[in-house]
Amino acid sequence: MQGLTLFSKMNYFDELERSMKMLAEDGYIFIGQSVKYPGNVIHKTLDHVNFMIEMPVAEDMQMGMSIGLSIQGVKVVSIFPRMDFLICAMNQLVNHLDKLSDLSHGVFKPKVIIRTMVGSKTPLDAGLQHTGNYIKMLEAGLKNVDVFELDDERIICECYKNAMESKRSTILVERGDLY
Repeated sequence: MQGLTLFSKMNYFDELERSMKMLAEDGYIFIGQSVKYPGNVIHKTLDHVNFMIEMPVAEDMQMGMSIGLSIQGVKVVSIFPRMDFLICAMNQLVNHLDKLSDLSHGVFKPKVIIRTMVGSKTPLDAGLQHTGNYIKMLEAGLKNVDVFELDDERIICECYKNAMESKRSTILVERGDLY
């Protein structure tokens, strides 16, 4: 009989799944593509999530809906399966989510947790439209939205917990090659 291990090592996927469960238990809703129905690896981390809004491929609209829900007091996780397609939501992200509090003199303070991923190039390269890393661009262009790269499974839950507790919106960028 093998010896018992008191502490089991969690892997990247397990930590993401644990974080999604934590968010769901805190009342967050999940909005995005392939949240209710299979279609990407992110979907598999949502097994313990009950309230999801499946979106069509309409990233700008999704970000706008996420902002609108947020300013109504709804806790939102907006999921963009690839960073490449988060770019399609840049109008809402840069001109509204990032600036709405300033533009409204603090009347509206949207807080959205944005979950996205840099797609993996191995074992199969998903191609140019699925593997872009735009973290530096986002950091340079956003002043009221925090951006974190989840490049180590040991920081995943803490980063999501910090995003929950923050008064600011947060983009959490996963790495497909670490799943």
